[in-house]
Amino acid sequence: MWGLLVFGPVLAEYVQTPLQAAFTGVPYLGAFVSGPPVGIGILSAGIILAIMIIPFISAVMRDVFEVTPPMLKESAYGLGATTWEVVYKIVLPFTKTGVIGGIMLGLGRAIGETMAVTFVIGNFNQLDSLSLFQAANSITSALANEFAEAGEGLHQAALMYLGLVLFFITFVILSLSKLLLAQLRKGEGAKS
Repeated sequence: MWGLLVFGPVLAEYVQTPLQAAFTGVPYLGAFVSGPPVGIGILSAGIILAIMIIPFISAVMRDVFEVTPPMLKESAYGLGATTWEVVYKIVLPFTKTGVIGGIMLGLGRAIGETMAVTFVIGNFNQLDSLSLFQAANSITSALANEFAEAGEGLHQAALMYLGLVLFFITFVILSLSKLLLAQLRKGEGAKS
């Protein structure tokens, strides 16, 4: 609701309108910012999802980073490493499996998020331009909006197929993350 009632109007007035004024008539770039400035669409849904999953990923990352032994970090500081060098050369290599796992958990949450996207994406089933501000539809919002009113036959079958496609996408992402984590575990301790 915050995305629809607060963020959408702010995005329309302070982002979309200035971008349209700046890029109107510019080939290709003008198409990306075209459309009525109402604050709902693909970009607002993406920003709302990012706002929703960043705290989740950050909390997981903080817990993962605390697993790094303090002696390793203090040793690097003792050798003259800066904070960024310690993070890049000590903490991230030590916790790379947990970092990838946290990112995949956030991605899984973003894929399954339904209502926040439904409120701000516009729920329009046909994409007719490349505009980031165009109303669109996601698989989860289409299922949430249409399944209760779907009549028997083709409409209900199409929604079942969308559910199957969503399951397949989720399965592929989780399988790829498992393979990536297995590769990372296999390479642990290889270089020292």
